[in-house]
Amino acid sequence: MANIEIYTSPFCGFCYQAKSLLNDKGVDYIEVDIISQPKRHSEMIERAGGLQTVPQIFIDNQHIGGCDELYELEAKDKLDSILNVKETR
Repeated sequence: MANIEIYTSPFCGFCYQAKSLLNDKGVDYIEVDIISQPKRHSEMIERAGGLQTVPQIFIDNQHIGGCDELYELEAKDKLDSILNVKETR
């Protein structure tokens, strides 16, 4: 399985949507809550090329983007192969 990291905030609906999709895929991920770990916010910005919004998602250390980009990969049937999971459909 892929190594997945997602920077989130507990006040973010898009974060919940992204985590929901990842949960539906049955993959484990590391969640970094930038509210409870504020020092990690600058780390996220640097890794995401200056983007400051959450969620910011990384798969195998590659920046995927946010919730919209994650769902776009799913819509194009590319997410399962990136996550290294078998299709559940």
